[in-house]
Amino acid sequence: MKKLVSAMLLLMAALTFLWGAPAMAAGDAASGAAVFSTNCAACHAGGRNVVNPQKTLQKSDLEANGMNSAEAIITQVTNGKNAMPAFSGRLTDKQIEDVAAYVLSQSEKGW
Repeated sequence: MKKLVSAMLLLMAALTFLWGAPAMAAGDAASGAAVFSTNCAACHAGGRNVVNPQKTLQKSDLEANGMNSAEAIITQVTNGKNAMPAFSGRLTDKQIEDVAAYVLSQSEKGW
């Protein structure tokens, strides 16, 4: 019985770790760098934001604005918001996933 309880606790801990971990982008950050350079860098060079300087791509700003997950970035890039245009139709889903991976990767490195 103790082995069963121990096994169940271990399974619960593993599931919590796997599903409770922060969402990371499934895309390819290296490919995302090229897409970012071509499509995003005009407004977001070096992780900045020339339109709204308070909403940069720096890790602290992404966290403060609820944009620190691949899903949030993918939604923003796909649909646009405020002054940011939608890139749906201009970029493929894969390119958008790659950009999200790149942005999260760069934010972790401090740009």
